[in-house]
Amino acid sequence: MPGRPALLISCEHGGRRIPPPYRSLFAGHDALLRSHRGHDPGALALAREMAAAFGAPLIQSTVSRLLVDLNRSPGHPRLYSPMTRGLPAAARREVFARYYLPYRARIEAYVARVIENGERLVHIASHSFTPVLDGEVRHADVGLLYDPWRPGEVALCRGWQRAIEARAPAWKVRRNYPYTGSSDGLTAYLRKRFGPAQYVGVELEVNQKYVFARGRAWRALRETLIETLGDAL
Repeated sequence: MPGRPALLISCEHGGRRIPPPYRSLFAGHDALLRSHRGHDPGALALAREMAAAFGAPLIQSTVSRLLVDLNRSPGHPRLYSPMTRGLPAAARREVFARYYLPYRARIEAYVARVIENGERLVHIASHSFTPVLDGEVRHADVGLLYDPWRPGEVALCRGWQRAIEARAPAWKVRRNYPYTGSSDGLTAYLRKRFGPAQYVGVELEVNQKYVFARGRAWRALRETLIETLGDAL
């Protein structure tokens, strides 16, 4: 629509796939791969529907975050999981070069092209969170993560929150919960490369209880998030 910024949808934790050369490392860890530690259930389905609804590009990965976490910075202690951290340095470099670098480079290059074309870009990174972590219940249905020092991100997330709550007042929508938007991640990295007038990066977090419920509740959440993003934009 006229006046809208360019939009990019991404999904860093869209699957639990382990490439054949590394499957022996994950023998006996099937339950872990299926869990929230192996991927973000529902995040890719939501990302695909958002991209389709807005005619936006989708950049996605279905390689498990337990091989290498695409949402962590190089050197982060959780870049590799316990299964891959012990690999020889050369093997870790191969994983990094084959799966991490191409994904990050593709997103960064797309953002740069849009900005060089004189457009402002809104990047929505689709994620989901487990309802209970380490015995603590997460009290939110939707989380919007952003940098509170970036006015465009503040405005978008406030507007999106108001739009969601107007359509679904029973839902609990929280900003910078269950994580902070300024902590290590892909959007945080891109903010260092692109200014606030050019790049608006938001991590969307949905409670996996809706994904597991399936049916009407999960469908309603996806539809509402897409409709209200359109309002907020």
